[in-house]
Amino acid sequence: MNPIYLDHAATTPVHPDVLEAMLPFYTAFFGNPSSTHSFGRATRTALNRFRDAMAKSLGCLPAELIFTSGGTESNNMAIFGVLHASKDDKKHIITTQIEHHAVLHPCERLEGLGYEVTYLPVGPTGLIQIEDVAAAVRPDTALISIMYVNNEVGTIQPIEQIGELARAKQIPFHVDAVQALGKLPLNLHELPVDMVSLSAHKLYGPKGVGALYVSKHTKLTPHVYGGSQERKRRAGTENVAAIAGFAKAVEVLLPQVETLQEKASELRQTMIHVLEQQLGSERFTINGHKEQSVPHILNISFPGISTETLLMNLDLENVAAASGSACTSGSLEVSHVLQAMKLPENVTASAVRFSFGMGNSKEQIETAAQKIATIVHRLRNN
Repeated sequence: MNPIYLDHAATTPVHPDVLEAMLPFYTAFFGNPSSTHSFGRATRTALNRFRDAMAKSLGCLPAELIFTSGGTESNNMAIFGVLHASKDDKKHIITTQIEHHAVLHPCERLEGLGYEVTYLPVGPTGLIQIEDVAAAVRPDTALISIMYVNNEVGTIQPIEQIGELARAKQIPFHVDAVQALGKLPLNLHELPVDMVSLSAHKLYGPKGVGALYVSKHTKLTPHVYGGSQERKRRAGTENVAAIAGFAKAVEVLLPQVETLQEKASELRQTMIHVLEQQLGSERFTINGHKEQSVPHILNISFPGISTETLLMNLDLENVAAASGSACTSGSLEVSHVLQAMKLPENVTASAVRFSFGMGNSKEQIETAAQKIATIVHRLRNN
């Protein structure tokens, strides 16, 4: 049987048009964009073209986009950069308990440097309450950092309301939108945000390239020194081939957001329907918000069966899924997101994340769901 890939929230395959757009920058256009000769100028011209095109698609100014190595660097750059640029003696940060580790770990580091961090709680659907954000604001709050779409359960946070609150309080607002790009309409000038982290490989682009939107009104201190690239905000020779791929992915995928999400919704409902038929709706639990969520992420718990056992059995059946949690020292840890949602232990210990993509068919999902049901029946009867 051909393998069925249901882990698109982790990474996506490179789109053929993206690969084609990248290849010339490994061969004909290899010049360093900082060089003044014709080879460098040709690459610099292309780099400017890619930045202009992406900015137009994202609704921002070209000068407001900084190219990075990915979402993790973008998050670190935003968090450390805005705090180090602040001339006020403000040492308080607001984030949530369900952020990606690329936000949580920088916050932990800042706590070690004397900052105070408020980790907002979430309800059982993974949704934060705007009242909790407002209550957490202090006179010394220097930054609010909250993700747009949770990478494990798909819950969409009320970014517009939080942004309006942050604007009213004049607090810089950073959004990790890695799982939102290509899944939700995204106009950066219409959103009340100051910094937004993006990544290419969640959008059928290459790994190792991302971007940070920084509003022209936001001050940011560089976190990498050594050159004047990216308007002196991020030193290092730009990865032009990867940026070419990122720009092409944005060009190809963003106009298809609505269509792709409709397809993802159909695939999601197909999997749920087959599982209900094969297992019964009372034998599994869907985690996340029922309405405020992206359809391409489906987090399901099968109480009584460990996540690790189910994933291993699925892998043997050529079905690729994920736990959404970290792997440490060879043992699978319970998801910090599901723990923050205060779900029962039998739910958190049996959760599997299935995430759909444009390469999946309805037939694949039906096959995968049948295999899941067969494995669950077998393990529960042992």
